[in-house]
Amino acid sequence: MTIKLHCFGESGNSYKAALALQMSGLDWQPVHVDFFAGATRSDEYRAQINPMGEAPVLVDGDFRLTQSGAIQQYVTDKTGKFGGTGRRKYEVLRWVLWDNHKLSSQAGTTRFLMNFLPEDKRPQPVIEFMKGRLKAAYAVLNAHLDGRDWIVGNEVTNADLSCCGYLYYPEPFGFDRAEWPHIDAWLTRLSEQPRWKHPYDLMQKAYPPE
Repeated sequence: MTIKLHCFGESGNSYKAALALQMSGLDWQPVHVDFFAGATRSDEYRAQINPMGEAPVLVDGDFRLTQSGAIQQYVTDKTGKFGGTGRRKYEVLRWVLWDNHKLSSQAGTTRFLMNFLPEDKRPQPVIEFMKGRLKAAYAVLNAHLDGRDWIVGNEVTNADLSCCGYLYYPEPFGFDRAEWPHIDAWLTRLSEQPRWKHPYDLMQKAYPPE
């Protein structure tokens, strides 16, 4: 049975789940969420898809799951891929949690404020504050990747698939790959892996709203 993923192209969290599904080789298909037209705020979406009003949402038969990290773990449990082995699975989890708290949550917010709000509504002091916090996160990741191919161990794991979630997007949010050479090399390596795709090639864009 084909797994369905309710998602949209601009969502880095959707990309984390979509990329895990794509690179795992599982049979899946994206279901477009018209986010910028208010789809996730509708009563119908919250009643039938996700009461949290978020994307992504995985549907596998009668099983439904939200939150990108949980979806990645579901892919791992179905395929045996990306989870790490032995004690390394805790290192994978540690980086997924770090990403959700320190990197992706702030990158997603900053990118939204800089690109998807009307220009006169963009809170510049907040944006500059967020850029500073993101710079600290980039420094942590860049230093960790010095001398490493992957974040944990010797193969792609959910740590990589989570931390890359927003870093391939072309819209500005205070990230320049050229300033972070170890992150840049890691993103290149990941993009060269079998079945890898850019977020806008995996999922339909939702901006501007229809």
